Amino acid sequence: MPTIDDLQRPIAAEMKAFEPHFREAMRSRTALLDRIMHYIVKRKGKQMRPMFTLLSARQFGPVTESAFVAASLIELLHTATLVHDDVVDNANLRRGFFSINALWKNKIAVLVGDYLLSRGLLMAIDKGEFELLRIVSTAVRDMSEGELLQLEKTRGLNFSEEVYFDIIRKKTASLIAACCASGASAAGRSKEEVDRMRKFGELTGVAFQIKDDLFDYGSGLDTGKPSGLDIMEKKLTLPLIHALQKVSSSDRRWMVNVVKNKNEDKKAVARVVEMVTTAGGIAHATKSMLHYRDEAVSVLHTFPKNEARDALEGLVQLTVERTK
Repeated sequence: MPTIDDLQRPIAAEMKAFEPHFREAMRSRTALLDRIMHYIVKRKGKQMRPMFTLLSARQFGPVTESAFVAASLIELLHTATLVHDDVVDNANLRRGFFSINALWKNKIAVLVGDYLLSRGLLMAIDKGEFELLRIVSTAVRDMSEGELLQLEKTRGLNFSEEVYFDIIRKKTASLIAACCASGASAAGRSKEEVDRMRKFGELTGVAFQIKDDLFDYGSGLDTGKPSGLDIMEKKLTLPLIHALQKVSSSDRRWMVNVVKNKNEDKKAVARVVEMVTTAGGIAHATKSMLHYRDEAVSVLHTFPKNEARDALEGLVQLTVERTK
């Protein structure tokens, strides 16, 4: 399987050039804000979203200034949502490091998230990139709606696969869709081509989320994620939803009771994980994930083959084959 470094090769120079763009976008004249921005930049992750954005632009020709603006805008708004998510979830760690709210408390973290959102919006306006602003702002709206829909539906623990897919399309897939659409838009492509790239990103994002769901059940891999963690957090994942539809009504009542009321009982949670596996939840979710992967690749193959398109296909494969 290709590594992230292998897939970055067609845009290696552009990813390097992206660094100062992003650092400049994060800069503040306020000492406290600048210190926090520096902390965020130093602890950035794999930069998958800038990769999706720049590769989506690169497959249509040389990467332009607009593509760098698109990648910076997405990363700013994505970082803002992560900072706010950590406050909402009361999370003290992010990628193994202390979260902003853990170090500087909730009030400052909320304001930092607001600052990042405003920086992204102003950067797009200053550069006259109004179409990019529309694409990315739509994604942020969808992410917020997805989170709220999940909170609303999780209380009852009875939503269908249709509702599940509606949630993850908005909550997770919308941002990867925005990366791919904004990359194509920055390359000056037609609305139809931008929409096709958005669809490719959405399908990839759905496959990505299902893979995350599968991590909760181990899937025979050293995932580094405790089995049953999503159940302990009362999250309804695709394997669990499928299993709840397949088991007997008495088993269903017991499983729902564990998720709702006994999610700290490790033995009960382990039994739910076992029941989900026996009921075919893992197999069903894996089949669904591979279906979305294949659909994403099919959409991608409607564009001419080149090194950047091959790297995007590699990212889709990495999405479903990753071990963490």
